[in-house]
Amino acid sequence: MYKLYSAPGSAAMAPTAALEEIGAAYELVPVDISMERPRDPEYLELNPNGWVPTLVDENGAMYESAAIMIYLADKHPEAGLAPPAGDGLRGRYLQWLVYMADTLQIAFQMHYYPERHSTEPGDMPRVQAKAADRLASTWAKIDAALDPGPYMLGERFSGCDIYVYMLTTWHPDGSGFLKTCPNVARLVDLVTQRPAVRRMMQAHGII
Repeated sequence: MYKLYSAPGSAAMAPTAALEEIGAAYELVPVDISMERPRDPEYLELNPNGWVPTLVDENGAMYESAAIMIYLADKHPEAGLAPPAGDGLRGRYLQWLVYMADTLQIAFQMHYYPERHSTEPGDMPRVQAKAADRLASTWAKIDAALDPGPYMLGERFSGCDIYVYMLTTWHPDGSGFLKTCPNVARLVDLVTQRPAVRRMMQAHGII
C-alpha cells in the first residue's frame, strides 16, 4: 500500500487523484506545513525540503509532485495516465508536466510567498505584480496548447490534465481567470466530472 504525505489543497492533490484513478490502496498521511511550526524531524528524514507531497512505497520515499505523477503512471500503465516510452505523445506529456512544475508553480510561489524572492520588504508588491504577469502569460500558453484539445494530449486524457486542474484551484482570482482561458475552463469541466477527481477533492476537504 502507498503512503502519500499530504496537506489539504497542496501539490499532493494531483498524486491523490492519480492514485484514485489507478485504484491503488493508499493512506493519506496529513503533514502540518504551516510556516509557524517547525517540521517534524521524522518527516524531514523522508523529505528534507519539508514540503508535500511525499510518496512512500516498497521502493522507498520520493517527493516532487510532477515526479510522483510520472512514477505512478509508469508503474501502473493499465490506468492510462501517460503515454508509454516510444509513444509519439510521450514527449508532449513530459514537456507539459515539467513546464507546469518549473514555470507555473514558480509563478504561484512568487504570488503567495513574495518574501522568498527578495531581501527587501519594499519589493513585495513588485514581486507580486510580476507574479501576476507570469501567471497570465503562462496560463495563456496552456490555453493555446489546449486548442483543439480537449485535453493536453488532444483526445487522450492523461496525468497532465489532472495537474492542470490542480493548478487552477490555486489561482488567486479563483475561477474568474477561466473567463480569459476558455480552453482551460473546458478542461476543468471535463476533469471535474471524473469520479476519481471528485474523491480526491473530498479527501482534501474541498468539496
